[in-house]
Amino acid sequence: MTKVFIDGSAGTTGLRIDERLKDRKDITLIRLDEEKRKDISARKEAINSADVVFLCLPDAAAIEAVSLCESKSTVIIDASTAHRTNKDWVYGFPELSEEREKRIAESKRIANPGCHASGFISLVYPLTESGILSKKALLSCFSVTGYSGGGKKMIADYEAKDRDILLSSPRQYGISQSHKHLPEMTAVCGLETPPLFSPIVADFYSGMTVTVPLFAEQINGTAEDIKRIYKEKYAGPIVRYADAADENGFISSNRLSGKDSMEISVFGNGERILLVSRYDNLGKGASGAAVECMNIVTGADRTAGLEL
Repeated sequence: MTKVFIDGSAGTTGLRIDERLKDRKDITLIRLDEEKRKDISARKEAINSADVVFLCLPDAAAIEAVSLCESKSTVIIDASTAHRTNKDWVYGFPELSEEREKRIAESKRIANPGCHASGFISLVYPLTESGILSKKALLSCFSVTGYSGGGKKMIADYEAKDRDILLSSPRQYGISQSHKHLPEMTAVCGLETPPLFSPIVADFYSGMTVTVPLFAEQINGTAEDIKRIYKEKYAGPIVRYADAADENGFISSNRLSGKDSMEISVFGNGERILLVSRYDNLGKGASGAAVECMNIVTGADRTAGLEL
């Protein structure tokens, strides 16, 4: 029986992880009473008595939580931004390579990918890895996400009866071009220059599409070569390549809402190519990815507890 503690279980990511684990027969959840949820002594005891700890906390609190861990056997899966480019932590996207999956299975410190970053990396990493796209490439990326990615305050703002009328319109953010996911997007893909990144939050609860546009002259091959690379890399069961995945010329960002899977597609034509990754920002973009990594670490079925 694997003992699991979710530090930050009241947040959106923690709640979804709890939902995925609460009915599993191979998991025992360590829970703290409400009054002890932020008590350092209680958290320290829970962290060190657990086999696996999920950190669903702001960066500073996640760093503090790691410092509380004295057990050499405890596996920490951090859903914050704090450790995603730390070389002592494994980046938790096992589908990128067999070597990465093996490192996740053997690691005690796993950094869970960011939601936007998951889409960008799923599209770009296989291309830089294969050499069809240069690591010197100057890229752009845009994403459309549901408002749950903004946490409890944003959810409350969008679901308020007297909400601001501006919330009914899609809103672009990250306009300073210093979004917190840029470092991992750049580092994991081995890029020399961070992409121009335009995230957009819209009036639906969860779901996400991330799109990377390319001109044909940017790649050492064709769109068909990219499709072949994706088909070989992403054969499921969680991440899979999908041909003709649009809905009559449209791509709906909430199609995989509530799911923990990810769908990779290629659109466009011979001159202009659109690479698209579609998934749930709280699924493969957060909680589902964390549970998948836990399954790999504990030797459970990779898809155990996931909604696919």
